[in-house]
Amino acid sequence: MTSDRDIYARTSRNRLMIADVLQALDGARWDAPTLCTGWTVRHVAAHLIQPMVVTFARFFLTALRHRGDTDATVDHLTRRLARTPPPQLLTLLRQHAPDQVSPFRVGPMGPFAETCVHLRDVARPLGLTADVPAEDWRTLLDYFTSPAVAPALIPAGRLAGLTLTATDTDWSAGHGPEIRGPVEALAMAAAGRTAAVADLRGAGLRTLESRLRIH
Repeated sequence: MTSDRDIYARTSRNRLMIADVLQALDGARWDAPTLCTGWTVRHVAAHLIQPMVVTFARFFLTALRHRGDTDATVDHLTRRLARTPPPQLLTLLRQHAPDQVSPFRVGPMGPFAETCVHLRDVARPLGLTADVPAEDWRTLLDYFTSPAVAPALIPAGRLAGLTLTATDTDWSAGHGPEIRGPVEALAMAAAGRTAAVADLRGAGLRTLESRLRIH
């Protein structure tokens, strides 16, 4: 089992990697769309620093204004932070890279998952190869396919009755019709990124597609 200490260390490393990727982008690409619906690269950068710079009190009060809607609360705070100039966002991301954040009901796996998935949310649409190590995807998929996974990350039933098998690294989990493909694509699809489905194959793919509501 991966320790919290290891997860925090990998999360910190990934934040610094993301900062390097973002720093290489020109101004136009900061306004490019990502796999996060309605969010540009700038929004994703802002979202990644949100847990470290937004106090619990501010988050709670914003949530009250949005009647407890967590998604709306996060979107509101992200859009406000996204008004920050890119150089300052990068500075904040690097400064707070070592921060150990453990959100309620999600724990340290939440921020870790975000560094893996959000890096590819940015990189895929831009045609960039930047990616986290395969070990991170294996760790994340172990969590995604475990009973302990937070519903906020993987809704109940999304992966039920399916076998996921990576074709580029030694990893497989689940029972039932198989879905196979690159480990990154498996994790991205599991996280609800429909763009990754095109990289997958197998008898269980149609079931996953229907659960992701691809039409």
